[in-house]
Amino acid sequence: MATVRVLESGAGVVANPDGSSLTSRMLLFACRGVVAPFVRHYPVTPLTMPVARMLVDGLSALRPGPSGVEREQVRLNGFRMEILRPAGARKALRDGAVMYMHGGGFFLCGLDTHRPVAAALARRTGLAVVNVEYRQLPGTSIADSVQDCLTAYRWLLRHGADPARIVFAGDSAGGYLSFATALRAVAAGLPTPAGLVGLSPLLDLDCAAKRDYVNVDRDPYIPLSGLEQVVEYGAKVQGRLDPALSPVNGALASLPPALLIVGEDELLRYDCELMAERLTAAGVPNSLELWRGQVHAFMSILPNMPESRSVLGRVARFVRARIEAESPARTA
Repeated sequence: MATVRVLESGAGVVANPDGSSLTSRMLLFACRGVVAPFVRHYPVTPLTMPVARMLVDGLSALRPGPSGVEREQVRLNGFRMEILRPAGARKALRDGAVMYMHGGGFFLCGLDTHRPVAAALARRTGLAVVNVEYRQLPGTSIADSVQDCLTAYRWLLRHGADPARIVFAGDSAGGYLSFATALRAVAAGLPTPAGLVGLSPLLDLDCAAKRDYVNVDRDPYIPLSGLEQVVEYGAKVQGRLDPALSPVNGALASLPPALLIVGEDELLRYDCELMAERLTAAGVPNSLELWRGQVHAFMSILPNMPESRSVLGRVARFVRARIEAESPARTA
């Protein structure tokens, strides 16, 4: 694991002020030189979304599967999940679990693409990691994706999981779902989980609020126009966006402690800073880490990269601290 020296920086802390590894510099170069030109000119429409997903799924199939974990498949109404446990450690769900929601802009990725990062968390925490493959655009809305994640949470509770020993985690769109599902759980009268982890999370669907943000032109490959298109198809109704769909506008005082991790130059640093500010105002313990020289969702793209290993180790420590906290499960 890489040695990390933390430096205070405004709303968050720069976790690696001494620079980046060679691998992460190569990833940054590839994202700027290869991925960005493609992503910035690829139209995000209901017709192109399935094509992009097929391409990403095909590329992910070329990677070797993660070692050191056992897998169990679960099928629910309209979607599936996968439970990953450390090999030989048959931990019951009641011992603790991470409910992981993958990223991909609400239309890309799934169990196969995010199995490596979910497996890495299972090995590091020693707990079951429930990887949720929720329904995505264009066949459903972002609100329905949240509903699927809530269904997964209900499944966990029905199968003996203690909410005080469950942590929601996710990257990018999955980070949105982590917070949105927790807020939906509160509204439904369910107990809140023990903690929330957002890795490069999208937390504010209002893209207009980001247009003047300094990182609009600094982000290595995520374009604001792409986010606007996703919101247009996935969240707006008759051209209107309901502010309640953005977790930053939710009843945040009801949420458990949160950990936010994002690249220093990411467009979605805006979302993390805004969420950290509002969580603090609501009295919710939280921490925001900025990672210098890292691209969007780097820890899920290359989980074995030195910076990614360090991040996942920090997430594992947060998870263990939350589920070991001697506090009763909270109810809405």
